[in-house]
Amino acid sequence: MILKGIEATRYFARPDPGKAGLLIFGADTMRVALRRQEVIAALIGPEGEAEMRLTRIPAADLRKDGALLLDAIKAQGFFPGPRVAFVEDAADGLTPTITTALAEWRPGDAQIIVTAGGLTGKSALKTLFEKHPAAYAIGLYDDPPSREEIEDALKRAGLTAIDREALTDLNALGRALDPGDFRQTVEKIALYKFGDATPLTPAEIAALAPSTVEAEVDDLVVAVADRKAQEIGPLLRRLEGQGTLPVTLCIQTMRHFRALHMAVSEPGGAAAAIGRMRGIPFKARDTLIRQAQNWSRDRLEEAIAHLLETDLTLRSASRAPGMAVMERALIRLAMMRG
Repeated sequence: MILKGIEATRYFARPDPGKAGLLIFGADTMRVALRRQEVIAALIGPEGEAEMRLTRIPAADLRKDGALLLDAIKAQGFFPGPRVAFVEDAADGLTPTITTALAEWRPGDAQIIVTAGGLTGKSALKTLFEKHPAAYAIGLYDDPPSREEIEDALKRAGLTAIDREALTDLNALGRALDPGDFRQTVEKIALYKFGDATPLTPAEIAALAPSTVEAEVDDLVVAVADRKAQEIGPLLRRLEGQGTLPVTLCIQTMRHFRALHMAVSEPGGAAAAIGRMRGIPFKARDTLIRQAQNWSRDRLEEAIAHLLETDLTLRSASRAPGMAVMERALIRLAMMRG
């Protein structure tokens, strides 16, 4: 059986101990590992591993000895309680072995938890768990975490008093960071707020959040829209050294200038328009409102047209150095007047 979206998120937190097994697969190994830790902890409790109710079986060992998994699910532990047989980094080659284990599984046996990398739609291992009546398959993809997933992570860390705008910033942070980095950031924020009953604020998040490439790209785009041409070169060199692509900078700049264009085009005013925009972090709204007051609609349309032309150049067969093309475009935007 396949679980997706909210159903999958809820199952990780409250798995069914009466099921035979679960397959968690995905290209992001950190995301798979975090979910595997969560579901195993929910099944056997915090002391399960110490009480030897968790058997870890690397895929390489199982390929050498196919009886390891069957022995693990049937073995009786010294301590009472539910047990888990965990197969790590499995692939389609282990499908016959895992098929046998699932066929021999009976209520009271250890539940089989299997992790795998990115599997294709025709994967034999994926098909086995999808079609088994007492097992589940959950695929983890590179989509950003949902709002419910982020809120669950905050609750597990003990963060319940959160300012509404701070929650918006945390959602944006969850989309910008890798799952492991976001989890560490949430834990750091929870430690900082330990014993503090006041709501978490956007300023506290800004102070505790790690510096990211996305944040530095934002700094560059803000410098362009603020017409600070002298700051463009140093920021570009740093981003270039981090491996940021010129086309990525072009897309981000285009997004910012389109948001400004929408803001100045609204009859109700820039502040009202920006307030209705989705995906704009609270701390970035004041910057957008201020910049909207300094750009006319005609100039913004000219800037967007120039960025479209730059994007086409970057994606064409042109031999011009991409970062040089991008730097010239950004300086030209920063030198616009009116």
